[in-house]
Formats: sequence, C-alpha cells, structure tokens
Amino acid sequence: MPEQFVIRGRKNLKGQIEVGGSKNAAFPLLAASLLTDRPCQIANLPLIEDVFKMLSILEAIGAKITWLGEREISIKCQDLDPSQLPRETIGRLRGSIVLLGPLLSRFGKIKFPLPGGDQIGARPIDTHLDAFSQMGVKIQTNNKSFLFEGRPKVSEVVLREFSVTATENIILASALIPGKTLLKIADQDYEIQELIKVLYQMEVEVKSQGFHSFAIEGKKKLKGFKAKVMPDPLEAGTFVAMALAAKGKILIKKADLRFLKLFLKRLKDFGAKFEIRGPKEILVLPTKILKMDKIQSLPYPGIATDLQPELGVLATQAQGPTLIHDPLYEGRLKYLEELNKMGASIIFCDPHRAIITGPTRLYGKEIPSLDIRSGAAFITAGLVASGKTIINDVYQIDRGYERIEERLQKLGADIKRVSA
Repeated sequence: MPEQFVIRGRKNLKGQIEVGGSKNAAFPLLAASLLTDRPCQIANLPLIEDVFKMLSILEAIGAKITWLGEREISIKCQDLDPSQLPRETIGRLRGSIVLLGPLLSRFGKIKFPLPGGDQIGARPIDTHLDAFSQMGVKIQTNNKSFLFEGRPKVSEVVLREFSVTATENIILASALIPGKTLLKIADQDYEIQELIKVLYQMEVEVKSQGFHSFAIEGKKKLKGFKAKVMPDPLEAGTFVAMALAAKGKILIKKADLRFLKLFLKRLKDFGAKFEIRGPKEILVLPTKILKMDKIQSLPYPGIATDLQPELGVLATQAQGPTLIHDPLYEGRLKYLEELNKMGASIIFCDPHRAIITGPTRLYGKEIPSLDIRSGAAFITAGLVASGKTIINDVYQIDRGYERIEERLQKLGADIKRVSA
C-alpha cells in the first residue's frame, strides 16, 4: 500500500543521529562478488529498497546469499545463469548497470535489460556502451535491451564523461582480463576508492596513472573478499543540511567526512556553524544568519549533485540571492517547482540554473517525492515549514534512506509514516 510522510514543522531539533552504510558504495562491492566463485562477505549493508533489489537480481541469476547478521551477508557466485536477469527489477534500478562489467567478462555474452532509476533528466548509458566498444565488445540494441557479445580485451579506454558507474563497470570488467587496461577520464569518488580496496583483496592491482586515470592489472582467477560498506557521505551531508535549515543542535556520528571537504568548506563560507570532532563526527550548531551566493554541482571532488537539493532548501532560509547550478542533469531542479508552491521565491534561468532568494517562510503542502534526493530535501522543507506537509511516494525515499522518519523522531521531529 502506498505510504506518505506527514510532517508538522518548526520543531526544535536536538540530539544525535548515526549515518548508515552507503548505497552507492555497496553496489560495486556486490558487483565485485560476481568476479569470483569464492565466498565473499559484505558487512554494514544499508537495509534500503535499492539494496534489496540488487540482492534479488543476484539471487535470480544463481548467487547464494546467506545473512550472517542484521546487515552482513555471505555471497557465493559459483553457478550463475545470466539469462535469468530479471527485466522488471533491472528496469527499476539504475545502479544495476554495474553488474554488466563483471558478467560480460565472466561469460562473454550478455543480454542486459535497459536499467531504470530516478527521473532527474536524460541518463543514457551511452558512456558505458562506448567504453565497452573500445574494448572490442560488439553491441546490438533495441528499445528494451542490449546484446553484448565478446569478452572485453585489454586496451586504453577513454570515457566520454566523468561517470561513476561507467568507471566502476570498466574497472570491474578489467579485473578478469589478464594484462593491463588503461582507463582515462575516470571518476574518483568514494565508491570507486572503496571498490579498489576490495579488488586489492582479490589480487587485482588498480593504480593511479595521474589525473583521473587508472591502470588495472587483471587476472583470470580472483580470490574472495571481506568488506565493510563505508558510512554514506550523502546521508551525512543530508543530515548536516537538515540541521542547519531547521536551526537544530545535532551531533552526527559515524560520518565519513573525507568526501565532504568542499561541501563543508562552502557551508563555512556561508556562515554555517559546526564543529568537526575527529574524522567521523560533526556537531551542527544553530546558525541564525546564513548568506549563500552560489552552489554548483560538479564531479568529485566537487559538491555532489545528490546534495544539491538539500542545499536548495537551505538557500530558501539564507539571506539574499543564491544561484543554484547543476550542469549534470537537466531534471535535477524540478524539485524547486514544489518549493515555490510552499512559498519559496525561486526564478528559473534555464533547466540547469535557478536563483533562490531568501529568507522566505515555507508553508506545508502536499507534494510528491520526485526521486530519492528530492524526497529527502522535501523532508527538510517540511521540517522548516509552518503547518502540515504531506510527502507522497515515500517509496522513493526508502530507496536511499533507511527508516529516516524513526531516526528524525529521536531528534524531536514531528514526522509520521502513514498509509496513503
């Protein structure tokens, strides 16, 4: 049954909240298990919809998954049948694309359904297709699926753009190819760095070759691995922005701050008050005056596009105009239309840029969750708004945030999950 969040805003938030495991870091680790017939163990998995979907895809093709605890699994991918890839599940999970690289290297012929995901603009997989073509793979396509033929060969691959999942796919595919593959224009975000750590356990060498380039030394036979999913930098950044918007005093624990350097630097520039307490704790303090100027989403080490919606909500509470620029996805700013309905003052310059003028008082409305990140941003807006905010399509938020309402309730938020 569809569910909603009902939020009564303007509550005093205080206390502490822990960051869970990263969805985006979990996906390539699960995909890496396909590279070997040896058992692999993955701990600190976030219990969210997208992870459950990924596990169901792996089980559908023959992976044996055993739960060792609440958030830890053992997975063995010995007898696999990639012809059983579930079209419907893959069609609802964009992250499933990272399964293609290891499956193609292992089997040499894969029919892969068109992956789905968030509706934040055009997100074709052309970069993946082009990269595999450079590795000698023949590709046929129709409207519903792709047929890949031929095991990838060692080569120099130049990606068409900085793509996290394309970088993961080529690294994963190269891991099972004896010899050296050079990958250029590679993304270097946290998911990639966590994947490289796991591949070293499997005895695959992945070395930096200068600016946004990797050399991958693959092997025919790989070992298993044991890994712990890192805390989610996106969730940590979400909680920081929520605390600032709601003017709360919140200690965020188990927060891996290594990948939030520019995000936190810009917040400090804007006047945000917080204390970094070691590498994994940050105390956000009530900040009366914020003056923002420009937010631009860029590939790592820039500010992640997934944190831009939270900063957009925060900008409605800051003094003066703030330019929001997201050059990556033309649909990412659609959430701002809903904020305007709540009382925000936002002018759209083009599909990639908008000017938000604040501070404005937001008022509760009934709004949809457009995608994972806009859904979380609407929760922030509801916490700030006067009156009652109803957020529909809670399923979208559940895809990326584990029982977020229960965690916010412990901070004093008036948020409830109800049947629609």
